[in-house]
Amino acid sequence: MTHRVGFVVFDGVTLLDVSGPAEVLHHASRLGHPYDLVLISARGGEVRTSTGMPLSGTVTAAEAGRLDTVLVAGGDRLTERPMDAELPATVRTVVTRATRVASVCTGAFVLAELGLLDGRRATTHWRHADALARRHPRVRVEPDAIHVRDGRFVTSAGISAGIDLALALVEDDHGADAARRIARELVVFLRRPGGQSQFTTATTPPAHNDLLRTLIDSVLADPAADHGLPSMARAAAVSPRHLTRLFHAELGTTPARWVERVRLDHAQRLLLDGHSVTSAARHSGFGSDETLRRAFVRHLGVTPTAYRQRFATTGTVRASSAADRAEA
Repeated sequence: MTHRVGFVVFDGVTLLDVSGPAEVLHHASRLGHPYDLVLISARGGEVRTSTGMPLSGTVTAAEAGRLDTVLVAGGDRLTERPMDAELPATVRTVVTRATRVASVCTGAFVLAELGLLDGRRATTHWRHADALARRHPRVRVEPDAIHVRDGRFVTSAGISAGIDLALALVEDDHGADAARRIARELVVFLRRPGGQSQFTTATTPPAHNDLLRTLIDSVLADPAADHGLPSMARAAAVSPRHLTRLFHAELGTTPARWVERVRLDHAQRLLLDGHSVTSAARHSGFGSDETLRRAFVRHLGVTPTAYRQRFATTGTVRASSAADRAEA
């Protein structure tokens, strides 16, 4: 039986949010698991993608007919407020007759705007996860997830994660072997190692307290120095308890956790600049390869060597050192 999938699109839609999942479903059809794909927009006709390339032949929600799955693609305009009323109205119409509802990237903002994700787990692009959580506090946002399933709703991270999402949908419909064959054909992971955190770098919001701002600047200038709580409290001429209260009030975390994130961010940059794992551990303040490895796995879901291999260069990765081979 053919599975009908409706892609909700709009002017400014991210092209890969549509083409990536569509390609996965096209390959599933070639394997004998037919999917019928239909493009849906508020007014039908042609829409312009974020690249300027057109998508033609879209139909309105009323013309879409029976749909098994609805997939809401993303685009930068979906994070703007207020949201264009036509798009949520279109989505509201088509999801009522679908057995499964999915979103790619900021498409989750449309589902959240309609209240469909209230009380549910969901994700979006890591850059917009905080905004989604602030605007829709009843949504349980999981910023590190590549895709999240909660009931009939499946949401995914940004852009290329739509491919991961579509592979998961095919696996649900036709089993892991079908999804695995498609992943091999597309030269992608069936299950991407690590979460979204490996694609981000830590950022520190500006502190309003002058004392804390000065301390933050000193840590950022030399992450490898002694930045234990007693040392930082002495430098700021306050008690450790008071400094901890300042960090909670200004940054929402403890001094130790914040320092670890700063050091992790510095270690990421060192690895991408060509440092060995041992050198990155020493110059970032982690001290040992093992301490650095534990921090990477805890926060990013990958080892330092795996991180460098994925992000350091688009060319051939240089030969690993003995320490790197042992760490991997």
